[in-house]
Amino acid sequence: MTQTSVTPQPVAAAGAGASGDGPPGAVDVPAAARELLAGLLAAPWGQISPSVYETGRLVALAPWLSGHRTRMEFLLSAQHPDGSWGGPGSYALVPTLSATDALLGALVRDSAPAGSESPDGESVARDRLAASVHKGLNACRLLLSTSAGGTLPDTPAIEIIVPALIAAVNGHLDRLPDAPHAGLDARRGAARLPLPPGVDAALLAAVRAKVAGAREVPLKLLHSLEILGDVGAVRAGITGTVGASPAATAAWLAARAGERDAAAVDYLETVATTHGGPVPSVIPITMFERSWVLSGLHKAGVDVAGLDAAASGRLADELSSGLGAAGASGGTGLPPDADTTSVVLLTLAQLGRRPDVDCLWAYQADDHFCVWPGERTTSPSANAHVLETLGHHLMHRGTPAPRYTAAVKAVTHWLSQQQQPDGSWSDKWHASPYYATGRCALALHRFGGPAGAAAVDRAIGWLMSTQDSDGGWGRWGGTAEETGYALQVLLVAAAGRADTQAARGYGYLRAAYGQQPDPPLWHDKDLYLPTAVVHGGVLAALHLAQRSPAVTTAR
Repeated sequence: MTQTSVTPQPVAAAGAGASGDGPPGAVDVPAAARELLAGLLAAPWGQISPSVYETGRLVALAPWLSGHRTRMEFLLSAQHPDGSWGGPGSYALVPTLSATDALLGALVRDSAPAGSESPDGESVARDRLAASVHKGLNACRLLLSTSAGGTLPDTPAIEIIVPALIAAVNGHLDRLPDAPHAGLDARRGAARLPLPPGVDAALLAAVRAKVAGAREVPLKLLHSLEILGDVGAVRAGITGTVGASPAATAAWLAARAGERDAAAVDYLETVATTHGGPVPSVIPITMFERSWVLSGLHKAGVDVAGLDAAASGRLADELSSGLGAAGASGGTGLPPDADTTSVVLLTLAQLGRRPDVDCLWAYQADDHFCVWPGERTTSPSANAHVLETLGHHLMHRGTPAPRYTAAVKAVTHWLSQQQQPDGSWSDKWHASPYYATGRCALALHRFGGPAGAAAVDRAIGWLMSTQDSDGGWGRWGGTAEETGYALQVLLVAAAGRADTQAARGYGYLRAAYGQQPDPPLWHDKDLYLPTAVVHGGVLAALHLAQRSPAVTTAR
């Protein structure tokens, strides 16, 4: 099994200043887009940032896997000065618990009898490990004291991951020898972590009891198998992955009493080697990555097929082959979902295919579409994608379709009802409201008609009022990704109302292009950066801006 490198890199300013795509000094969007398409084919599992949470789970569950010491060094180097890991605020809780547990477990193993070390050794100094764990425990206590159940981010399985990791950390503390290490109070039973307010370990116990001995485990749960315990009925997929998760795959292998499935080991070795040791939280993301990139470029007016007919044709063929009766999943090992299904269907239609969109009806709820049946929280961005797919279908098929028309009307109303009072939307797939607002506002503008116009107007007002002084947009400070989402709305839907703001946004985006990668903002078990997806969104915004006389003239 081979996999081309998918380590995130800064977005390359391909051919800047050498294109007819815009004014002098403009980014050569066609050249950059062609390079992006080639990258989708070269790295078929996807381009995605490494995860502190997932890497910590591999350190804990698979110390035998090659690159173990590199993963430990990654965790040590990624620790913030305050002892935490991961994103801002409560987004730090899950990665901090995972990394602390992993390094604390290494101390426990180091204190165990000979024979417990990994093949390449855990030769990280004990004092260094202990100092990191000491800081990590203090950060965990602070985060747990300020994180109530209702304020935790809506990331996958967080309600069971948090109590599971707390129990693991406390178990390691109980097993440490009595002698303290570099200030770490390791006396048995000391320094135990509490559950945060509103988080109940009973839910974890109930989920584990439900899947224990089950003849079939729902695909949705496999992505967090490392939390569920011994699930004997689970089998690895065709690529060796369990739940498109290195951690889940490592946990599945650990439960097999030393019997190492060759395909699963190959999957872990491939992912770890590709990223230089650390691993991402979800991989493969083939269908998600390709459909988001291709559809986003097409909606911005980039002639995807004209850029590289062979590459776009091959990508369309592979998207078609990944579309089944239940729709499409984000990648091998993940369950089909309405979000990926709708974007894949739209992408294929944009590329001249005629996919059957009826598979979407399996996800229809009373007044909206669910990502999966029985989901805990709904997704406005997924419904925006459904609206675009159904609207595009109605527009290009040219025949009356009452069921489609009724669904477009219902989703338009539902999206308008989900809008926040300030004009923004939020979503379970992304930490930033600029992602959901961009998706919802553009879908309503294109296909919501008069019923969605007021919501679009409120969104434009919110975007105009939240632009930073440097011209960018961002939840925690300006980023190219979030600025791209905002800029697309203003350029497509504001009808000249926001030319000044758009020109300033283009100036920010042009200056940011080709610089450091954006921070991870996408929701999985911790925050991640889907590099190609974000690059495609930035290119789409640049293409729109460079084709706008009002923006380029103002510059």
